Amino acid sequence: MQNADTTKYIIHSKISADGIIERPDIVGAIFGQTEGLLGSDLDLRDLQKTGRIGRIEVVVNAKGGKTKGTILIPSSLDKVETSILAASLETIDRVGPCSAKIEVTHIEDVRATKRQQIIERAKFIFRGMFDENLPESQEIADEVRQSVRVEEMQYFGKNKIPCGPAIFDSDAIIVVEGRADVLNLLKYGIKNTICVGGTNVPPEVAELTKKKDTVTVFTDGDRGGELIVKELVQVANVDYIARAPDGKSVEDLVQKEIVRSLRQKVPVEQVIDKYVVKDQPVSDKSDNARVPRLPTRKERRPAPDIKRVGGASQVSRPVREPRGRDSRKKDSVDEVEGDQKAEEVAVQKPRVPTSPENKRFKTHANDLIGTFSARFLDGKDNVVNETAVRDLVSTLKDYEAEVKTVVFDGVVTQRILDIAADKGIERLIGAKVGSVTKRPASVKVLTAASL
Repeated sequence: MQNADTTKYIIHSKISADGIIERPDIVGAIFGQTEGLLGSDLDLRDLQKTGRIGRIEVVVNAKGGKTKGTILIPSSLDKVETSILAASLETIDRVGPCSAKIEVTHIEDVRATKRQQIIERAKFIFRGMFDENLPESQEIADEVRQSVRVEEMQYFGKNKIPCGPAIFDSDAIIVVEGRADVLNLLKYGIKNTICVGGTNVPPEVAELTKKKDTVTVFTDGDRGGELIVKELVQVANVDYIARAPDGKSVEDLVQKEIVRSLRQKVPVEQVIDKYVVKDQPVSDKSDNARVPRLPTRKERRPAPDIKRVGGASQVSRPVREPRGRDSRKKDSVDEVEGDQKAEEVAVQKPRVPTSPENKRFKTHANDLIGTFSARFLDGKDNVVNETAVRDLVSTLKDYEAEVKTVVFDGVVTQRILDIAADKGIERLIGAKVGSVTKRPASVKVLTAASL
């Protein structure tokens, strides 16, 4: 009988037969059809008597008049002899009265399995033994520091956004990407931080930035950090932008790198062109005149000034001198923009002329100025849904109720137009019209300034 302690390899094979066969039939076929095939040195009967081949294990299952199963043969031979023995099994083509086929799937190295078990057990013993010992002084300091950092961390808003303890009282805050960034800044004594958790900025963070005097965005030096800055510039009030060195994350910076990055922060007005939203056309001068110039802190407070200064292109006022070629160009512009910019702004107006029918949407358009929100109106001009502009495309795709008009504080893009046409929407009223190449005849496109 085979001694399990001397087994080196296990031959794994599977058998299939066109008929009903049992374990004794298979074992008999293995011994009978390989007898004399490989010579006396590799005869299975002799090898099993000397203990070099173990007990042949067979598991079969008959179903639908056919039999399938597995065969395991332990071997203490070397690799070459075990391989020859495994190949000889595949010469068996008949078991009892049935035609059969045996295929070797793999050969298991028992010693490798034992070595893996030894490694896993050694890891467990090592961890258990050293956990009972006292940590070194540096480990004690790190453990205390980490505990203090976690205890200092607090949470803001109903969504439990991780932040530093000074976020509630400080007039200046730092907006970072994730929880690990907040922890790293807490480690070096910077406690006025809050995270956004990705490109989908929580509404609580956007609202908080409007209540603080100074807001600095501090993101990683990669593509993801740039996308988060673009999102924050669109939905929140941002004063300064700081970036980690290229290829580095805020959570991995040491104190010297954090201080250097924050000292090198730049006013958002100086880099706003780099972070404009991509679906806003930037090739036309009129776009640069109207959007994306970010309003200053004085322009953002109080709220009424946002509508008058930050969105000058969105509010309709009588023009002092109409342009000669077209008396309908009534968009108001700031005096410093000049007559040339007034003409360029008028070019962006949609083709749909102003009519008394469209003036009933003016109240909705004025309410949404500066909010980056959207309203869905039914056939009776009742508000049936509200959402953020950043979620407009996904919400519009999934919305099933009747919508006849969409009013939103954003740019009318080709994608929004196509979705509106598919949904049977009659009007799109936005802050401005982007680079639209195809206008569906079933959808009227208006701007807030044209109402």
